[in-house]
Amino acid sequence: QAVHEHCASAGFLWPIDFASKGSSQVGGNISTNAGGVKVIRYGLTRQWVLGLEVVLANGEVLELNGALEKNNTGFDLRQLFIGSEGTLGIITEATLKLTRPAKKLDVMVFAVRDIAAVLKLFRETRNAPFTLSAYEFFTEACLERVLRHRKLRPPFLNQEAENAPCYVLVEAEDANASHLETWVASLFERGLADDGVMAQHESDARDLWALRESISESLSATGLPHKNDIALPVSELEAFCASFDDVFAKRYPGWEICLFGHFGDGNLHVNVMKPDAISREDFFAQTKDADRELFELVRAHRGSISAEHGIGLLKKAYLGVSRSPEEIAILRRVKHALDPQGILNPGKIFD
Repeated sequence: QAVHEHCASAGFLWPIDFASKGSSQVGGNISTNAGGVKVIRYGLTRQWVLGLEVVLANGEVLELNGALEKNNTGFDLRQLFIGSEGTLGIITEATLKLTRPAKKLDVMVFAVRDIAAVLKLFRETRNAPFTLSAYEFFTEACLERVLRHRKLRPPFLNQEAENAPCYVLVEAEDANASHLETWVASLFERGLADDGVMAQHESDARDLWALRESISESLSATGLPHKNDIALPVSELEAFCASFDDVFAKRYPGWEICLFGHFGDGNLHVNVMKPDAISREDFFAQTKDADRELFELVRAHRGSISAEHGIGLLKKAYLGVSRSPEEIAILRRVKHALDPQGILNPGKIFD
């Protein structure tokens, strides 16, 4: 947030943006190659880092790339450290790439009937007469907990729309007002959305974004979530979600699943809420079994067990779901070459 405010004062934008922007740190964002809510428009963190200063395990300091836009002189060591979760070196300085902000942003929230409808609406937005900067999805369970935790107004006046299974937040850059209005009207005419609301003022836009950005905080404030951050090819999302519903509904009846994510880049955040009747210990024991089933489903649909949060300690045992033995062997050799004593973030990614 400090970077955003500093850049905005000079008329620029660092386009990496997160729901947690007020507390997350740039070094952490770089260490996990975080994506956030505008990946569909601007890409991942690694695309907006020009240079790094990194301290190695032996105390050597590397100055990597500086402010160069183009530098094709062997391996790009800067990219090696981005996404390495602090296991290869400590980032002490970063040179960030900036861009100009959009002149106008239009924010809309639509109510739709299921995941298939979310995906269908996404295809429509990709062909819409504007530049798509965000396409965020969340379920009714997420919205209910946000409204329970925060004093935010519901997005729709229509009570039926408030109880829709799924919601989509769309942000458009520099859209022509009449073209946008025509496009939105066509969505309802073709049955692609059951209801919708468009921000009329900047404060409206903030309120609509708050519905999405308050989800993680609200889940933790109103219950005990077990979190997973996965990614699928966009073409696999519909089939994955159908299989996901079958697995959890049959194996874990009564569990509340709060699903949200960036969707347009295939990233889903799966939050399983602890049922009141189960102890913490039993819940987390059962979620280990649930994780195994979830990750096997991810493997079957050619996905990743971590889209932007990294492997850390909790997903080490499942690294092989998304990485081949040959890849893991190379990762280990790189780690050993740069940190032979294993003193940097020990135990993270692999033992």
